[in-house]
Amino acid sequence: MFKRSKRKIVAAIMAVLVLLYIGTLAVIYGCSYFEVSAANREMLERYTELFSLENQPGEDQLPEIPERLGKDDSPEILERSDKGDSPEITEGRLFKKSTAFRLTTFYSVAISDSGEILATDNENEDVYEDAVLQEYATEITESKKDSGVKGSLLYMAVEKEGYTLVAFMDNTIMQQSITTLLRYTILFGGIMLAVLFVVAVYLAGKIVKPLEESHQKQKQFISDAGHELKTPISVVSANAELLEREIGENPWLANIRYENEKMGKLVGQLLELTRMENVEVQTEYLDFSRLVRGEALPFECIAFEQGLILNCDIAEGIFLEGNSGQLKQIVSILLDNAICYGQDGKEVVLRLKEEHGFAKLSVINAGKEIPPEQRSELFERFYRADVSRSGEDEHYGLGLSIAKAIAVAHKGKINVFCYDGKVEFAVSLPLKK
Repeated sequence: MFKRSKRKIVAAIMAVLVLLYIGTLAVIYGCSYFEVSAANREMLERYTELFSLENQPGEDQLPEIPERLGKDDSPEILERSDKGDSPEITEGRLFKKSTAFRLTTFYSVAISDSGEILATDNENEDVYEDAVLQEYATEITESKKDSGVKGSLLYMAVEKEGYTLVAFMDNTIMQQSITTLLRYTILFGGIMLAVLFVVAVYLAGKIVKPLEESHQKQKQFISDAGHELKTPISVVSANAELLEREIGENPWLANIRYENEKMGKLVGQLLELTRMENVEVQTEYLDFSRLVRGEALPFECIAFEQGLILNCDIAEGIFLEGNSGQLKQIVSILLDNAICYGQDGKEVVLRLKEEHGFAKLSVINAGKEIPPEQRSELFERFYRADVSRSGEDEHYGLGLSIAKAIAVAHKGKINVFCYDGKVEFAVSLPLKK
């Protein structure tokens, strides 16, 4: 139980950390991507504005950089305005556009409306041949796309006077830089997550330890109290029997003996549950089909007395490793529960079959649907869904807890299902390989 709680705590911590890591990474790279994309688009637009067939795009048209700054001029305020020839005061820029523009490699192809190549601007023919650029430009004009990516080239198509200009910008170095940055971010982020996983395991242990100690003390108290109660219960039983021999039958004495027997059964169940949770199960190779059939026989009469019919559908040849006494007990608990809460005149079905490498034992009875929020609580100690029947029978809410402990001890599981006016308790136990 506490191992599962530790796993849940670690999973919750790691899920939060991973989500924060991925979210931060996505925000950083998303913002960077949009900022870089906007800057690249602006430079491509600037290139297309400066381009002409006579000057492609012409050094005279590039932004001018002053040779020196005046004493009143800040490096952050000088930049040529796109709307005129005079410098424009802008905050936080030191010729970024001008410098980046001059250092960026551009290519362009001008295509007439009839599809004729009018001009090709290729600064570095060692990287891209003119024919390749012209082929790209033709494909882009035919696709009618204004902008996009072609390999490692960003492109923009602009309608000029009598022709279409397809401008390219080499993005190879930027892509490699981003890829390298992303790779190292993921690498070192993964290392940090691994370290945080170790920390999360340590913290989960610290969180669960007080609860585990408290639960262990509770179980020890129940065990000690159970053993201490056995003696007075035995004394009361013996004295009641001797007193009955002397005074004969007496209704008050009968009540004493009845309640004392109930107390004895409750203490016995508590001790049995504690023993199963603390003692390793001694198993043997056994015929589970035969065990279930033998344990079901006495319940046929009990079901008949309650106005029910017990139908058994038990597959032959199902073998597994288990404790014979405990497996008989789990069959008895489920049958007793089904008969106790079954509807008069209906049937109780006991079914055993092999399913996906497991022996599946099911006990089905007609009854009221158990609310979904109560189903997970059925296997807790002293929990009873049908509180209206409290005190009318000898069920204390420990039977299903014992059944769950037996299933878990055999590396299996137990579940409850409600459908079509029926309630099914199903136990899955691994088969002998």
